[in-house]
Amino acid sequence: MKILVINCGSSSLKFQLIDSDSEAVIGKGLCERIGIDGSQISFTPAGKDKITKVTPMPDHNEAIRLVIEAITDPETGVAQLSEIGAVGHRIVHGGENFTSSVIINDDVIKAIEEVSDLAPLHNPANLIGIRACQKAMPGVPMVAVFDTAFHQTMPEEAYLYGLPYSYYEKYKVRRYGFHGTSHSYVSKRVAEIEGKDYNSLKTIVCHLGNGASVSAVKNGKCVDTSMGLTPLEGLIMGTRSGDVDPSVLEFIEQKEGLDTKGVMNVLNKKSGVFGLSSDLSSDFRDLEAGYKSGNAGAKRAVDTFCYRVLKYIGSYVAAMDGVDTICFTAGVGENAPMVREMIVDRLGYLGIKLDKEANNVHGEERLISTADSKVKVYVVPTNEELAIARDTYALVK
Repeated sequence: MKILVINCGSSSLKFQLIDSDSEAVIGKGLCERIGIDGSQISFTPAGKDKITKVTPMPDHNEAIRLVIEAITDPETGVAQLSEIGAVGHRIVHGGENFTSSVIINDDVIKAIEEVSDLAPLHNPANLIGIRACQKAMPGVPMVAVFDTAFHQTMPEEAYLYGLPYSYYEKYKVRRYGFHGTSHSYVSKRVAEIEGKDYNSLKTIVCHLGNGASVSAVKNGKCVDTSMGLTPLEGLIMGTRSGDVDPSVLEFIEQKEGLDTKGVMNVLNKKSGVFGLSSDLSSDFRDLEAGYKSGNAGAKRAVDTFCYRVLKYIGSYVAAMDGVDTICFTAGVGENAPMVREMIVDRLGYLGIKLDKEANNVHGEERLISTADSKVKVYVVPTNEELAIARDTYALVK
C-alpha cells in the first residue's frame, strides 16, 4: 500500500509518499507560502532531482491539488491516484481525547476542533489539510496521528500544574507534551538497535531542534516530558524561552509597555538561543561557528541551552530511578557533535563515557558512548513521517 503523509502548517505543507511494505520513501516535497505571494511546490521523486514549480497557491485546497498532481504526473510522478491507499495526517494537539492514532470521521474532526484553543496556530491548519484531502480524494481513508498521544501515559503527578485543580477540571489546563511521534519512534528504534524488549528499557530521548523537548520513557511508556500545555514550556529552544518564572510576564509588561499578547510574542519568537545570543541567530550552525570564534553571545546561548538539557536529563534519571539509554535526535541532536559532547561530558556521575571519535557524526545512526560506559548513548535520526505511515497502515490494512 502507498501511504501519503501530510504535515500541514498555516502557510506550508510537507508531504511524503511511502510504500508501507518496504517503508521506502517514493517521493517527498514541500508546498511553501500558501496564501502568500511567491508560493511554490518542490517535489523530489526517489532517486531523482528535485523539481520546483512557482505557482499561485491561494489556499490549502490548491496545495493538495498540486501535491496530487506532482505525485501522479505521467512524466515525473511516482504513482497513480488509485494507488494511494490512505492518508496519514500529523495533528499537533489531541488534548485528552486521543491516546493513540485514529481513523478520521466527523466525531474525530469535531474533537480536534474542540481543543484548537490549545494549539491555535496548528490545529486549524491541520484541519484544513484534512478537509482538503477529503475533497480531493473522496473515499480514501484518513488517519490522525497526534503529537500529544504518546505522552498521554504520563501519571497525574507528572502532568498536573500547581494551580487550582478546578482549572484542570474546567479547562483541562495540564501538561500535554509534543513531538510525540518523534519520541515514540526514537525510543522504539533504540530498543531494536539494542536487541532488547522495548517494555523493559528506561530511555531518555533528547529531541533537540529549533523546537526542543526531552522525554522519559520507562518500560515502553512516556512517564514525563518537558513541553507542557503548549510547546513553550521546557527547554530553551530556537526562539522560545522554555521554562520561565510566570512573574516575568507582568514584569516585562510594565517595563516594556507591552500587553500579554506582546509578551507572548517575545517569549515565542524573540527568546531562546536567538535572544540569548543578542539576536545573533537561532540556527545552531551559526551559533557553533560563533562559539568557536569567541563570540560572547553565541557562547552564552550554547552554554545555557546545554545546561538546560543537562538538568532535564538528570531529573528524568531520578524520575525513572535510573536510565539504560540516552538518545539524541532532530536537527541539533543529530548534527551538532559539539552540543552532544558538552552535555554528555557532564554525565560522568552516571558512569557515562563519550567516544569522541564516534561522536563526530552528522545525521547518522550511531552509538557514541564507549564500550565500558554504564549507559548507552546514541544518535538516532528521527523519522516522524515513517512513524505516521506505520500508524496509518496499522489502522487501515
